Amino acid sequence: FLCKLNTFENANKHFKDPTSSVKTYRCLVLITVGLGLICVLLLVFIILQHITITNNFNSLSWFFVSTELKSWSDSRQYCRDRGADLVIINTEEKQVSLFISSFVSERVWIGLSDTENEGIMKWVDNSPLKQGFWLKGEPNNYYENEDCIELNYKRDQVEMSPLNSWNDVPCSEKKKGICEK
Repeated sequence: FLCKLNTFENANKHFKDPTSSVKTYRCLVLITVGLGLICVLLLVFIILQHITITNNFNSLSWFFVSTELKSWSDSRQYCRDRGADLVIINTEEKQVSLFISSFVSERVWIGLSDTENEGIMKWVDNSPLKQGFWLKGEPNNYYENEDCIELNYKRDQVEMSPLNSWNDVPCSEKKKGICEK
């Protein structure tokens, strides 16, 4: 044991030993540094549970899921406040990766909507949708009120697969969002 704790038996000895305060100081520094390292490792572990890094050939992206249930626009702002935006899924590979990833386990917002012009889907970077991964019968703009897109994660449904999991829903619904940076 590197630090000898001050006990009642050796307390009197420390008062007589001029080096005891230096030894005590070194001991406290050692304990503080050790606890600090444990905290840093715990923080890294917690962060890594919520981040997935993926290499999409010529670009490196990282994704994280918001921690709170929010509307589509509030989820987008949450991402933007952290230097990211809601995810743009423009390849089959990215769609499958996100769908099967362990950090997506519920319905989540993606960066696609037709809020500006009904029926014309645009990504958050204003690019048009080229390839979609819709559930059967979607998008349907049910009650003419569904303008924002969720990745509908329900693996137990028969018709659900990575390539048909999008659904249009009202933008006011509260969900977590997938952010991409």
